[in-house]
Amino acid sequence: MEIDGKKAVIVGGASGMARAAAQRLRGLGASVAILDLESSDGSAVAEELDGTFHAVDVTDDAGVEVAIADAVAALGGLHIAINTAGGGIGQRTLGREGPHSLDDFRGVIELNLIATFNLNRLQAAAMADNEPEDGERGVLINTASIAAFEGQIGQVAYSAAKAGIAGMTLTMARDLGSLGIRVLSVAPSLFSTGITEGIPDEFADMLTKDAAFPKRMGRPDEYARLATAIVENPMLHGSCIRLDAGQRFAPK
Repeated sequence: MEIDGKKAVIVGGASGMARAAAQRLRGLGASVAILDLESSDGSAVAEELDGTFHAVDVTDDAGVEVAIADAVAALGGLHIAINTAGGGIGQRTLGREGPHSLDDFRGVIELNLIATFNLNRLQAAAMADNEPEDGERGVLINTASIAAFEGQIGQVAYSAAKAGIAGMTLTMARDLGSLGIRVLSVAPSLFSTGITEGIPDEFADMLTKDAAFPKRMGRPDEYARLATAIVENPMLHGSCIRLDAGQRFAPK
């Protein structure tokens, strides 16, 4: 899909990998709508990119539906969706204080997996209204993690949630393929965003010592470059792509 002239919704776009993706898409001629928390820098980012900002908590189902509808209306359509909102906790299945909190487990699944699926179903519905371009109507890009495949001790909830995102990718791609909507997931390793941004070099070196090359944390623009490559290449569909410098997480 040609990016120039397309409409893109970026969820989590106020910072990190999603912000870099929004900047890159805008630079290639797309119009962008930023969805993020009210407390985020989303409004400033949207202004910087001549886009619109739509405040939303992705765990608020009704709020998400309104935000997606408002963003699509502001853009005049939807061709590209990038979803990065999520997060995790550190808690073992059985720890010193007892079994893993079931409410905490549910919360992580809700924030990562269920929220991503809710976004996807609404984004796909908007894309289905497009006139096809070489048979293609849209691209959904979700964000998993290499923790989906090699979760570390204490990541059981996060790993389950991200594995769910990776696992639904091919099935959703098959569901939507007849409509000309592609679905992919990206599974990053450690990236310099959020709480990992600006950590001391010696700590970053320790966290990435198992990478093959380069032995460093990923940079937001490297996620953005993959996202735009996915949009531009119609043969990419139904896969979860690792973006990890060959790293495999050790148990801890």
